[in-house]
Amino acid sequence: MASRQTIDTNVMTLTRFVLAEQRKVPGATGDLTQLLTAIQTAIKAVAAAVRRAGIANLYGMAGNTNVQGEEQKTLDVLSNDLFINVLKASYTTCLLVSEENDTVVEVETERQGKYVVCFDPLDGSSNIDCLGSIGSIFAIFRRKSSGRPDAKDALQTGRNAVCAGYALYGSATMVVLGL
Repeated sequence: MASRQTIDTNVMTLTRFVLAEQRKVPGATGDLTQLLTAIQTAIKAVAAAVRRAGIANLYGMAGNTNVQGEEQKTLDVLSNDLFINVLKASYTTCLLVSEENDTVVEVETERQGKYVVCFDPLDGSSNIDCLGSIGSIFAIFRRKSSGRPDAKDALQTGRNAVCAGYALYGSATMVVLGL
């Protein structure tokens, strides 16, 4: 008699994992959970754009250069806009630092939260044409200043990171998170 395989119905999603971790921290406000959910949303949107890049005419150069002097691709600019808009709308961030921007993005006062997010919205975009690996990388820091946020809030050592992670885009999108 053949054994019947079963499918595990107790699926661990990223959202479920983050919520379970939040419950372990006494006094947690849920702000980090909300921020990680926003990052997850941005990653899903970028993954969809990467998958549709060929049919949506997203390949090619945007005509700009980033802070490293690299020519920005259309997909770089779109990914950056997606990350910035989603993170601003989360009401959990005060400063956003992107490889694609010349300056720090300060979130509007009425939308500010207590976190700073440093990110590269589409790392390895030069690999797009040759089907190499591309992804998003990010680090989250707690704001240090009490007044208006400034560059010092973003210029913290890696040891101060509250969370960091990356997403790898391909036939499936993989997200790795370090809390």
